[in-house]
Amino acid sequence: MTKLDEAIDRLNPAVGIQCSVGLSALGKTTVELRQSLSQPENTLTLKSDFIPEQKQWVGLYNQALIEDIPAHLKAFDSRNLRFAITALQMIEQDIQTYIAKFDKKRLAIVLGTSTSGIADNEPLLKAYFKGDTSIEIDQKKQEMGSLAKAVQQYLAWEGLAYTISTACSSSAKAFAAGQRLLNADLADVVLVGGVDTLCKLTLNGFNSLESLSHTICQPCGQHRDGINIGEAASLFLLSKEIAPVMLLSAGESMDAWHISAPHPEGLGAAQAMQSALDRADLEAQEIGYLNLHGTATPQNDAMEIKAVRHVFKEHLVPLSSTKHKTGHCLGAAGAIEAFICTQVLHDQAWLPLHHQGHIDAALDDQNYVEDAVLKQPVKYVMSNSFAFGGSNISLIFGTHLK
Repeated sequence: MTKLDEAIDRLNPAVGIQCSVGLSALGKTTVELRQSLSQPENTLTLKSDFIPEQKQWVGLYNQALIEDIPAHLKAFDSRNLRFAITALQMIEQDIQTYIAKFDKKRLAIVLGTSTSGIADNEPLLKAYFKGDTSIEIDQKKQEMGSLAKAVQQYLAWEGLAYTISTACSSSAKAFAAGQRLLNADLADVVLVGGVDTLCKLTLNGFNSLESLSHTICQPCGQHRDGINIGEAASLFLLSKEIAPVMLLSAGESMDAWHISAPHPEGLGAAQAMQSALDRADLEAQEIGYLNLHGTATPQNDAMEIKAVRHVFKEHLVPLSSTKHKTGHCLGAAGAIEAFICTQVLHDQAWLPLHHQGHIDAALDDQNYVEDAVLKQPVKYVMSNSFAFGGSNISLIFGTHLK
């Protein structure tokens, strides 16, 4: 590590997760989440209304969202925001109790998204491009920054509030940003996480890249052919106070190899994982579970396993991808997978199953989770998120401070 890295480490000690929530195709409760991830049954939904003349498996949150948006948030109204507030309301009482002792100007928000309210404007845009120029389209609801601003107004907080949009690493980077804000004494409490909702733009975009799977995705699988898209809303309240589960560190890198493809040797991915370990003062063999980015595209899985081999070497860490259960939740992927990891630490009873299909012979030297029953206590877990453009981040959570 460089002297600069060492200085940054001293300024970024672990922070506590005071409460959290995660909504996705796995359900709305931790009981549903655990059951979905520890059994082989499918949780995705086959839909035909996103891509013309095609059916796609998607990670749809199929439970009710709030119906009434406060009047002062009408300009931001979208399914994305309703998803965010639905999740927020599940922990809102815990949040209000915890923040009562803090100045509102010291309460910050950092959220990740890649879709914002785009889906709500898609029908209007379609009509406009068909010739109905009388239609007025409100861009505010689909601005990337609108998510954090709207949540701030909903909570009536007065501190920093901004949205990160770095594709699939967005909400994982919100954790890193929140940790920095706390340790730089720019906030006493930070609400972090991510929200992304299904929309035609992203599904058709990935379809044009020939990146969508024709079936339920198979991360690292012998016959993997692409991703399923999903949606999620997952939020965490961070502070410097000790909590049962801590965010220990975040390791970030930018390999900038290609606009949409990762570095084939996984150099940036390995750098992010090693940086997270260094910042947490951990050795690779101390990680008890690794949640892979695991998108099920041929290139991503191959490079990620190369990076795992480089960082973990002979330590066969239990690992799995959960995207065959949630779909790839894009800007919210890092947050919902962080929520999965923290529940593993809370429960100390199970691990998320990897998909049950055949593993690619070139990648089958790893310890994929085939039995959901946890054999020994887990102190530390790592979660990977790797995005377009080479924006890489690895998060480490723990039940113990190092």
